[in-house]
Amino acid sequence: MVLFDSNPVLSTAARRLWRRAFVYYLYMSKKILVLLGNSDTETYSGAMADHYQAGAEDAGHEVQRVNIGEMQFDPILHRGYKEIQPLEPDLLNLQEKFRWADHVVIVYPNWWCTMPAILKGLFDRMWIPGFAFNFNKETKKLEQHLKGKTARVIVIAGTHSPFKTWWQFGDYTNEIQHGILGFAGITAAVTAYGPCNKVSDECKTKWLKQTEKLGRAAR
Repeated sequence: MVLFDSNPVLSTAARRLWRRAFVYYLYMSKKILVLLGNSDTETYSGAMADHYQAGAEDAGHEVQRVNIGEMQFDPILHRGYKEIQPLEPDLLNLQEKFRWADHVVIVYPNWWCTMPAILKGLFDRMWIPGFAFNFNKETKKLEQHLKGKTARVIVIAGTHSPFKTWWQFGDYTNEIQHGILGFAGITAAVTAYGPCNKVSDECKTKWLKQTEKLGRAAR
């Protein structure tokens, strides 16, 4: 900390503040990937992703943003997993971003109690052995290649509250939280908001501010 302690222009309080900021940046700053799973960015889920990103960048975290609607890839596995379907450059690039990130944020609307088809297709295509996991033939065990990373899944519902959806139709985030992210070793938390079509603008603004706080804390 010679840079701060030896600077005669800075007061003691200023040097202390700079030291804290430097230590925070060095040890607490995170690399965050924000993936918007809605093809339309001009939506409430798009605004959620924007506010998370703004909060994270304001706190000094390094953020990379991906909007699924801007990606070029085929979301359909035409022959299932019987044949290798080469990954498009955008999918390979997104894989690298997952490897780079300490924390991953995925935002999407709840359509028919699940994620949009294009987001599911993205995972069908790129969440494959060699990248997300492997099955070790000798030990017969699962090898999780993204272990140690964390994630936040933010789900936006239009017509029902998260509780009403769960109560009527059952769990609607187990697939992404455990079946996809958890399978590769990522510890994921879920935040759900709704019904966005029925609440006041004040309520939606409050939810955006809560999401911005999550971004600042990289949670």
